[in-house]
Amino acid sequence: MPHVVLLPYMEIHTGISLQTYTTMRLGGKARFMAEAHSPEDMMELCERASGQQLPIFILGGGSNTIARDEGFNGLVIRNRIMGWQVIEDTPSYTAIKIGGGENWDETVRKTVELRLSGIEALSAIPGTVGAAPVQNIGAYGQEVSEAIEAVDAYHIPSQQFVTLSNDDCGFSYRHSIFRGSAAHQYAIVAVTIRLSKNPPEPPFYTAIENYFEEHHVSLYSPQIIRDAVVAIRADKLPDPQERPNTGSFFKNAIIDDWLYQDIMKEFPDMPAYDMPNNQHKVPTGWLIEQVGLKGKLLHGMRIHDKNALVLINESATSYADLAAARQEIIQAVRDMFRIGIEQEPLEI
Repeated sequence: MPHVVLLPYMEIHTGISLQTYTTMRLGGKARFMAEAHSPEDMMELCERASGQQLPIFILGGGSNTIARDEGFNGLVIRNRIMGWQVIEDTPSYTAIKIGGGENWDETVRKTVELRLSGIEALSAIPGTVGAAPVQNIGAYGQEVSEAIEAVDAYHIPSQQFVTLSNDDCGFSYRHSIFRGSAAHQYAIVAVTIRLSKNPPEPPFYTAIENYFEEHHVSLYSPQIIRDAVVAIRADKLPDPQERPNTGSFFKNAIIDDWLYQDIMKEFPDMPAYDMPNNQHKVPTGWLIEQVGLKGKLLHGMRIHDKNALVLINESATSYADLAAARQEIIQAVRDMFRIGIEQEPLEI
């Protein structure tokens, strides 16, 4: 692999294919790529890139990132900052600071082994701890924002380390300032989560309730919830190492009440969940099913036959193929329901 030495303990590689580092296996090359193994590494890399006016992209596991065909004409920093520190332990909760480069599912596993509750439904989500706050990952009734106490990050414009509170992060459904108003301004080096020592209590998310009923489960613990989620996800979601994908490709749709009421007249069986501000969340997978695209192959992208939110790269060779498939799906849903659905993965 071609490279140039940046510092005695750090290397910057050049001309690296982003297909290798993103689970959709598409896209061009990164002009430069390096790994940060400590907050100091992150600071040094960001400062040197900024000093040369190079754009910066922080990459975790690549499971929620789509690379474009033209590649990235800047520095991609792969977050490999490890660490696990219990910073507060009380009779009711435990607070843990975790390095941004730690594997997310391994983190969930460790907290479950400690009998801590709060992120067990987020099991089997690929990626890193540092990436989790960016899109406020969520699944089966939990969102990571509910557990996050603070985010430690390097603020690239001011060249300073900062600690952001939960409120500072501007969390909402699959969103935060890290992919919104402050996109590309922060490099997350650690996340502090606060987890409960109390056992989880029903009611649970519908899919989990159904799993428990089917398997005659009536005693609940973080481990039992994790086991259920892992089994459910294994059945519904293809392994990105075997079939290239980014998990849920589209966000679920959030629509205003007037549109919800109007659509329900024609589609009274449309599933929906009440949201704040008189809005409703509609499963986008259901919308895609209704337009007849579930299981279809579009431009080399297969809409998963078990979960229509998932696009699998079967034979696409370019980001252009993915973009064409994405547009067909978006247009079909808009034509039938007047709902604009949005891509979930970030783009580099």
